Amino acid sequence: MVAVGAVATGALGIDSKGAAAAGFALGAIISILGYRWLEQAVRSALEAAADGAPKRMGATFFLRYPLALGAILLLYETHSLPMVAVATGLLVPLAGAVLESLFVLGAWMMRP
Repeated sequence: MVAVGAVATGALGIDSKGAAAAGFALGAIISILGYRWLEQAVRSALEAAADGAPKRMGATFFLRYPLALGAILLLYETHSLPMVAVATGLLVPLAGAVLESLFVLGAWMMRP
C-alpha cells in the first residue's frame, strides 16, 4: 500500500499540480493509517481469544472512523486540497489488495 501510494503521489507530482499530489498523499496516509489500526485491533482480539483472556479494545479501534472523517471534513470545509484527489487517495488500500491478489494468483499459476 505504501508503494502504491508513493508511486501514485510521485506520478501526480510530476504530471499535475502539487495540490493534487498532496491531496492524494493525505488521503493515502489517512486510509493506510486506518487500515493499520484495524489490523492491530483484529490481531490483538485474536491473540486475546487464543489466550482465553478478555482484551480491552484500544481507543484507536473506536476512533479511527471519526478521526478520518474529521480530517476529511476539515479539508472539505477549508478547500485547502482537491477533494477528488483526497478521495482517490482513500482507495490506496483497495489498490494494494488488488495488486497483492494478482501477485499471489500469478505465483499460484506459475507453480508446477
